[in-house]
Amino acid sequence: MRQCYSVDSCNLKNGYKRDIVAHIPHHITWLHKQHKSREFYSTKINHQNKALFEIKMKKIIDIENWNRKDHFNFYSKFSEPFFGVTAKVGCTNAYSNAKKKQVSYFLYYLYRALKTANDIDNFKYRIIDNQAYEFETINASPTINRPNGTFGFAYINYFEDENIFYKEALKEIKKTQNTDAFSPAVSGENVIHFSAIPWIDFTSISHARNFPYPDSCPKISFGKMTENNGTKSMPISIHGHHALMDGYHIGQFIDKFQILMNE
Repeated sequence: MRQCYSVDSCNLKNGYKRDIVAHIPHHITWLHKQHKSREFYSTKINHQNKALFEIKMKKIIDIENWNRKDHFNFYSKFSEPFFGVTAKVGCTNAYSNAKKKQVSYFLYYLYRALKTANDIDNFKYRIIDNQAYEFETINASPTINRPNGTFGFAYINYFEDENIFYKEALKEIKKTQNTDAFSPAVSGENVIHFSAIPWIDFTSISHARNFPYPDSCPKISFGKMTENNGTKSMPISIHGHHALMDGYHIGQFIDKFQILMNE
């Protein structure tokens, strides 16, 4: 189990707050213990793929001067503030490219979904202690199927380098499949909850939710890939917190995601 040794926080010029936790190896203790929200950190790696520190950046949204002020104040009081949209996305090129690259099709479209989400501000908004924040980077917390028919929760970092993303994601998938533990990822709020349901060509979907729990993470599900006259497609369901996003932003996501899937 990873052990953290010291924490520091600083403000950056772009308004983001940077929290750094030094860990591995033991002699890295050059930071001061100040910050207590350790659940907000996400792992980064150096160029040798060796974890040296954790870093996470977020900035407070000035709600009073935010163009979503009224939406935020209205929907954040709802017991069920999530709304969902289901659509079909073409995946003929994506599936073919994944096979040519000999990479997992699941990871191929997961990378493109994360890349899309990190390109749309509203997918990076979160609510923490009734305050709206924008995270600089959003990662994935997907469900991972196990050989015994159950599933586990994983935590997969987003890397702009697609090959590094695949390499690190496969490590996390293997770790999740080799344990019987059933516990959510410990990554904090800078994630999207992903799930793949490759057995069902669904037209709508709902999620189990604990309403009293202050959740604001989007939930994205992918369904069964089907083929019609040589064209492959699959359903995608996107649920978002209405205080942070609208149907317009989900439409942006679907359009941008489709472009990446068509490459």
